[in-house]
Amino acid sequence: MSNHLAIATVTASLAQFLQGEVQNDVPGLTVTTARPDGTSAPQQGVRVNIYLYQVTPNAAWRNSDLPTRSDDGRLLQRPRAALDLHYLLTFYGNEAQLEPQRLLGSTVRVLHSRPVLTREQIRQTINSPAFAFLALSNLAEDIELVKFTPTTLSLEELSKLWAVFFQTQYTLSVTYQASVVLIEEEVSTRQSLPVLERNVYALPFRQPVIQTVKLDAPADGPIVAESKIVIRGTALKGDRTLVSFGGSEALESVTEVTDTEVKASLPNALRAGIQGLQVEHQLMIGTPPAPHRGFESNVAAFALAPTITPSFTKTSAGNATPVDGDLKGAFVPNVGKTQRVKLLLNEIGAPDGRRARAYSFDAPKNNGIEDDDQIETDEIIFKVERIEPGDYLVRVQVDGAESPVERNTDQTSPDFGKFINPKVTVS
Repeated sequence: MSNHLAIATVTASLAQFLQGEVQNDVPGLTVTTARPDGTSAPQQGVRVNIYLYQVTPNAAWRNSDLPTRSDDGRLLQRPRAALDLHYLLTFYGNEAQLEPQRLLGSTVRVLHSRPVLTREQIRQTINSPAFAFLALSNLAEDIELVKFTPTTLSLEELSKLWAVFFQTQYTLSVTYQASVVLIEEEVSTRQSLPVLERNVYALPFRQPVIQTVKLDAPADGPIVAESKIVIRGTALKGDRTLVSFGGSEALESVTEVTDTEVKASLPNALRAGIQGLQVEHQLMIGTPPAPHRGFESNVAAFALAPTITPSFTKTSAGNATPVDGDLKGAFVPNVGKTQRVKLLLNEIGAPDGRRARAYSFDAPKNNGIEDDDQIETDEIIFKVERIEPGDYLVRVQVDGAESPVERNTDQTSPDFGKFINPKVTVS
């Protein structure tokens, strides 16, 4: 890449190149690099004037140096400016002998046949006594050679360009673009070590698909804390199969894996409610093989049911009915401070001719958690009011997930098949 002298070196090299070539066609030529408006020392005779009137960013190279710094601010590579130089070439001479037009023809011929500024031409310019101020230029070592291309200006654009030069009459001229000039900051950068091993892998896209999530048991049932579950679907087996719950980091809780079935245990950290899970495949690649992120399945939802162990304490006085009291429930898993919890009571053993009584109560504010630093609890005390005495089946709902109830499996019992637990007695 080039230093700050690159732009001046291009202009000087172009002037020296045209001086050596065009004077063979039009003797007595002088090549200058002054403003066309004559504010510099006026010059007469046969002359080609080179004027850099505009500099623009090069579209192809302008962002090739990004990023220049790492996330900690260290310089990874030198900042680089990529520029296109726009030149106005003006031709002066005896109009009666058509010298300006002869100069134009010779210049166009030379730049069309040799449009690239060679490294040797640049070195000759740098070593010339006339350009001693360019001795430190390193344009000749740039990775890109500068190329000259004629540009087309409409009559309106041309008139606007010449209007910039104060009280200057139009002179026969042509415009060229020099592309590309790369200028770098001369600073030390942080160089990475070479790559030890190169591994290239071509793998087909194989996304796992979850179809159902159920309890891993012979019969269907609710999924509760620390249950074992079975995930069924397609393409579930990978190099390394993991299951993530609730968007958490993948957990190695998988016990058995086939292409259509994954068995896993629920982690202790899950709370009751609607939960989501994903099957994740990690690819064992590299030298030595190490796990890398691979494919993820769709998100499947399941209800994690809470379990409750209830106890009732009467708070109303005497034998008056209905009864007020506190129903304390021990929850598994713990209940979060912001979760929605509801208590449901259904009478057991109601006499014939009367419907069984049923009650529902909301949990206290923040589920009874008063400590600002506490976010969950394993126990909630519900205030129950105006309850008729009797035995009641206890259920709770946590974020819509309902606790399971136990059925009587004794075929000799008159209550076979009925719900019996968990229950409390209100008296």
